Amino acid sequence: MKLSKLMLLFLVLAVSMALVAGCSGTKQPAPAAAQPVELNIAAAASLKDAMGEIQKLYTAKKPEVTLVYNFASSGALQKQIEQGAPADLFISAAAKQMDELEGKNLIKKETRNNLVENSLVIIVPKDSQLNLSKYEDLTQTAVKKVGIGETETVPAGQYAQEVLKKLALWDTIKAKAVMAKDVRTVLTYVETGNVDAGIVYGTDAAVSEKVKVVATAPAGSHQPIVYPVAVLTGAKQPQAADEFLAFLNGSEAKAVFEKYGFTVSK
Repeated sequence: MKLSKLMLLFLVLAVSMALVAGCSGTKQPAPAAAQPVELNIAAAASLKDAMGEIQKLYTAKKPEVTLVYNFASSGALQKQIEQGAPADLFISAAAKQMDELEGKNLIKKETRNNLVENSLVIIVPKDSQLNLSKYEDLTQTAVKKVGIGETETVPAGQYAQEVLKKLALWDTIKAKAVMAKDVRTVLTYVETGNVDAGIVYGTDAAVSEKVKVVATAPAGSHQPIVYPVAVLTGAKQPQAADEFLAFLNGSEAKAVFEKYGFTVSK
């Protein structure tokens, strides 16, 4: 009997040890924490407000990703990219700058698409007494200064020049023009009363309570205002850039763009 009890005890111990070993063998290792990623985004100045909201949405989903924005005129950003400034993704306010980068193989052509579209408007200070309702009214003697983006580097300035030339107004208006480094600077000039009127995107006017829109560029007076986006060939974080680009083209980001007055490209 004693021998049987000892054998039973050994058997119980053996089974217990086997169960413990089996449990420890199937235990899964804890998933590795996502590695932090810094993603550099070069974006046209007119996207600042929308991209700020998109940043909050994206980092809530991907807390390991830090979005580092560089907002400026598209022409200035193009030059920075050509000179090797860090950038993983570029969003331009015109096709021209993206076309030139593509011609130099600085963007991944297969990632390029048109993200959003915009309109071109004349704004004046909220309390302005000027009687303006169309672009031709900028020739009035009461209009002394007109804020316009630099026509060499700022797409909004290039579109403005295109409209004014189309309407045979450029030669008159350029004498009144106060050139700005980007479209948001034009907005600031109008808000502060440093100019009597300014030509900006519709989305810029929409984010300010200090200005009012008095005219929109006539249909056909300028090329469509499209914002192409692409991942750069020299992206340090190509996978993260691809993922963020997919988010920008998704429904959540599109809703934000529409909230700020952009038209989502088809």
